[in-house]
Amino acid sequence: MLFHSSIRKELARSFGATLVVLATVVVTMMLIRTLGQASRGSVNPADVLMVMGYTVLGHLTTILTLSLFIAIVSTLSRMYADSEMAIWFASGRGLTSFLSPLLRFAAPILLVIAALAVFVWPWANQQIQDMRDRYETRGDLDRVVPGQFQESAGGRRVFFVDKNTGGGKAGSNVFISDTENNKQIVTSARSGHVDTIGNDRFLILENGQRLQSETGKPDITLSEFGEYGIRIGDKDQGVQEAAPPKTLSTATLIRKPVPDYLGELSFRFGLALAAINFVLIGLAVSSVNPRMGRNGNLALAFFAFVTYYNLLNLGQSWIGDGKTSFSGMMLAAHGGTFVLAWLWLLKRHNNWTLRTVLRRPRRRSTKPAGSTA
Repeated sequence: MLFHSSIRKELARSFGATLVVLATVVVTMMLIRTLGQASRGSVNPADVLMVMGYTVLGHLTTILTLSLFIAIVSTLSRMYADSEMAIWFASGRGLTSFLSPLLRFAAPILLVIAALAVFVWPWANQQIQDMRDRYETRGDLDRVVPGQFQESAGGRRVFFVDKNTGGGKAGSNVFISDTENNKQIVTSARSGHVDTIGNDRFLILENGQRLQSETGKPDITLSEFGEYGIRIGDKDQGVQEAAPPKTLSTATLIRKPVPDYLGELSFRFGLALAAINFVLIGLAVSSVNPRMGRNGNLALAFFAFVTYYNLLNLGQSWIGDGKTSFSGMMLAAHGGTFVLAWLWLLKRHNNWTLRTVLRRPRRRSTKPAGSTA
């Protein structure tokens, strides 16, 4: 059918171009963000590309939803501006008749968005969290960077090495600050190297001094040494923190309906429901006066998108804090948006105005002409 095929073809072109542009922008932003995390020591520099890839994959739901929304608004706005909509209206097509081709085009995209939100989003977050945990629990020697103060895995030691030699197994101007059993130990040496004795690794310091003090006591012990060994490589196994809700599978969240998990569920399901509502909102806000520009409608569409997504984050926070229930928030946020979008669409379809709604039809007199009481 010409009506359906022409709209779907133009939507496909607009959606593809928008998706490429948005994906490029997001990849660039995520690359800059990941490089910043790597420079601060939060991410392994060798894993920058993988972290960036998982991050973009996790945000693909937002990219697809925004691309679909922009494609609908821009395509229909252009048809209004070029008077194509007037031709379709004159041929008996109402605004609600555009829902069928829009939904047929958007259906595969909506299914992909739902799958990404329910399954891929937690998996990508879990992969990123695993890489960060592995990087945080690496050995003390692996943390040492020449010219920078570095903290050990448990935060008990602080290392500084001026220069590394011998493939990272030796260095000069070594500084170590160690806190243990209410004792503060500061050790410095002109040089040091790594040596393996038995099953343990030791940092052998040469030509240095050791300053020891105890909390609450004024005594300070200063000693000099020609060679001094410190066992390294111990990993402080602290209490294992609970996994963040965003890294847990959807099935796990459903099996344990605590407030934090319900808040994460509302966000995931909300991503899929928001994409459906954006199809209706895009059809409703795309009406443009051909004599005026399209900037107003695009600004309104962008404002609606930002507001809706902020509502998702706000609902997740409220549910997690116990301020509202899961069902109540889902019904109010997504059900309310669905009703408002339908009313807005019907207003456009029937050309309702406040004057026509408030105006009442006159009552006609049924008395014959010339009759008297």
